[in-house]
Amino acid sequence: MKIHPTAIIKKGAQISEDVEIGPYAIVDSDVKIDSGCVIGSHAMVHQYTELGSGCHIFPFASVGSIPQDLKFRGEKSFLKVGKKTVIREFATLNRGTGEGGGITEVGENNLLMSYTHVAHDCKTGNNVIMSNNATLAGHVIVGDYVILGGFAAVHQFVNLGRHCYIGGKSAIVKDIPPFVIASGDRAALHGLNKIGLERRGFTNESLTQLKRAYKFIFRTDLTISQGLEKAKKEVELTPEVLEFLTFIEKSVRGITR
Repeated sequence: MKIHPTAIIKKGAQISEDVEIGPYAIVDSDVKIDSGCVIGSHAMVHQYTELGSGCHIFPFASVGSIPQDLKFRGEKSFLKVGKKTVIREFATLNRGTGEGGGITEVGENNLLMSYTHVAHDCKTGNNVIMSNNATLAGHVIVGDYVILGGFAAVHQFVNLGRHCYIGGKSAIVKDIPPFVIASGDRAALHGLNKIGLERRGFTNESLTQLKRAYKFIFRTDLTISQGLEKAKKEVELTPEVLEFLTFIEKSVRGITR
């Protein structure tokens, strides 16, 4: 274990032997840090935080602080960060709240760039990228392989489907379906995330069927419900198409058009 003599490790922290902790970093009690993690100088890992193996916390990040929620009353809640996630300078991640399930969860192999914010009770999937200054308000759910551009802001209770791409400086106030591109203030859809999906191995046939389903729902004069029914009848129901249609059907907050 490489712990700088100026670092503060509070009693009750569980730290694996090969963890590296830099100058003036603070690790609170009731923290669990798995093998291979690096905690940069002046970073703060707060109480009830768990870091999976191979995480890298850069200087001045605040990981696991109490929620910025007026309903929070000091109840015990948690932050869990998956393995190999990178949290860059000045990023802030908050614990959960009692009313929101009590836990904030960040998936594996995420990249949270400088000044990003993950609020209370959020859940991100794996391989998520949040560019500089992107922010998630409370109770946001982010699917695998989602990319948020710089300064993108996501409203409370919004759900971002897998493999969607959010442009920079976007304001997201409704759910974004999987596999699409969205941008703007307020955000609008701009078709499939074709380049991203091709890079991740989606076949031409999958993209063709997704494009047909997208067209019926968002590029006609049909209502969302009518578009869903037409897509179910006329589009091959591949796993990706089913995921796309099911996401839209189950949206509670409403779908970005």
